[in-house]
Amino acid sequence: MGLALVVLLAFLWICLLSKKERAVKRYTEVRKQVSQEASTKLITFHGDMPYPSSEIIEKLESLDEEDVVGSGGFGTVYRMVMNDCGTFAVKRIDRSREGSDQVFERELEILGSVKHINLVNLRGYCRLPATKLLMYDYLSMGSLDDFLHEDEGDRVLKWSDRLRIALGSARGLAYLHHDCSPKIVHRDIKSSNILLDENLEPHVSDFGLAKLLVDEDAHVTTVVAGTFGYLAPEYLQSGRATEKSDVYSFGVLLLELVTGKRPTDPTFVKRGLNVVGWMNTLLKENRLEDVVDKRCTEADLETVEAILEIAASCTDANPDDRPLMNQVLQLLEQEVMSPCPSEFYESHSDYC
Repeated sequence: MGLALVVLLAFLWICLLSKKERAVKRYTEVRKQVSQEASTKLITFHGDMPYPSSEIIEKLESLDEEDVVGSGGFGTVYRMVMNDCGTFAVKRIDRSREGSDQVFERELEILGSVKHINLVNLRGYCRLPATKLLMYDYLSMGSLDDFLHEDEGDRVLKWSDRLRIALGSARGLAYLHHDCSPKIVHRDIKSSNILLDENLEPHVSDFGLAKLLVDEDAHVTTVVAGTFGYLAPEYLQSGRATEKSDVYSFGVLLLELVTGKRPTDPTFVKRGLNVVGWMNTLLKENRLEDVVDKRCTEADLETVEAILEIAASCTDANPDDRPLMNQVLQLLEQEVMSPCPSEFYESHSDYC
């Protein structure tokens, strides 16, 4: 009888311990879930998106390697398709940023308020327990870099399209420099950051990852960024990015549009090392016809000369002698749109 009582008490004790362990485990799981939910945050810009937050977060959490469409210096880019087939580009931030999440999110709110036809809209921000994600409008035609350098003859940009891209890109960058408060220095203007929609309208991307200008006198940021070949000489030397270093990069972009060559093409080795030196060498030798992309057969030399003159001004070695971006835009509009080259006028009469 005594033995049976001991066994019964032992059994009850084991049951009690097991129940306690299950309760502790359940409490731990609930606490972990609450913690994860607390560390998950979704912010949307440009008005409410027509999707519940739960669907957006579910789609963001399910992104994997099959959804990757590109990568850059700041992170991996995914294509995210919603249940109604609405599509967004999502950038996973690989670089950790110094400072608190509150500061980061406050700057994002400013960037989320920036809206222009030639800028890629930042639509939202999501902080998950293990990562930060930025949501952008998805541009179906890819980047200017794809058109100029990756396609093997399938998609050739006509001269009129290149003029349209130059003008639109200048408008977007001029808006960042002169119409945003505080002003924004992009720091990484390049062909892969010019995205195109189905009408080949350009949209400047990645400006949201540049530091906002906070010094109203110097207008200087100090975090080094950018891509070799596009960087202004003084930026390479000092690491100080200014509006004038953006203008230099835009000048290189103009040369890329004219020549169809990358800024550091291997053919430049004997003639100036980069597209700026190569172009200057050929122009001194009066070889303008060798500067223009051979695929661009309809380019008229008068307009080409005008674009090259603007590019030369933008890439002047002395930043003080470079024009401001709104002046570059004005020059482009004057030289390219008035009088309008006939083909450009017929194709894009809304610009003239």
